[in-house]
Amino acid sequence: MNKKDLYIVALIPARSGSKGIPHKNIKLYKNKPLFVHSIDIAMECDYIKKIYVSTDSKEYQDIAVENGADVTPLRPIDISDDLSPDIDTFKFFIEMCKDSFIVPDLIIHLRPTYPNRKIGILNNCIETFIENYENYDSLRTVVKIDKTPIKMYYIKDNVLIPYFNHYNNLIEPFNQARQYFPISYLHNGCIDIVKTELIIDKKILSGDRIYPYIMDENVTDDIDNIEDFNKSINK
Repeated sequence: MNKKDLYIVALIPARSGSKGIPHKNIKLYKNKPLFVHSIDIAMECDYIKKIYVSTDSKEYQDIAVENGADVTPLRPIDISDDLSPDIDTFKFFIEMCKDSFIVPDLIIHLRPTYPNRKIGILNNCIETFIENYENYDSLRTVVKIDKTPIKMYYIKDNVLIPYFNHYNNLIEPFNQARQYFPISYLHNGCIDIVKTELIIDKKILSGDRIYPYIMDENVTDDIDNIEDFNKSINK
């Protein structure tokens, strides 16, 4: 697949209602609103033809435009709360494209909470996905973790309940040696790539075949709370 055959855009979702850090997405980070760092890295990437910020805030829209991005219409409140899944934002964006712009082939999902992406990794993710275009629905950056979810639990009515009671032929796998289980990986929030046709045709965001782009677990820099923010800004 030739990169010239694909129309690639970046989508940066930046809602205004964060609870852990109020207005986290525009909190000044290294002298810029947090989500502007995602705009900046997208502008460095030759593969990305347009950069869109999707937000529920006029103030955020103005900041996006001032920093060189395009904006979608204001995102409705009912798809902008704490529990709103990403797929709703993407469907809203694609409907906007159908009405007003060119529908892209690939969407690069850049979360505002990962401000220190490297252009080399962004370019390599896109190049890798294009090279493997026919075999995958999406790409997701991940890091290796030491623990396995097969040995994890949740609590309900003060009872410890394992997530897995069976694994392959093992009964009570949570009581087995970790060497029985595959290496586990965690999404680190850096970069996602998705085929637009997957969202249009199947109304899902990642699909059955996700390309695992493995990053160094020591450089993960996703900001979820004020402790993450302070640790990241001091790097």
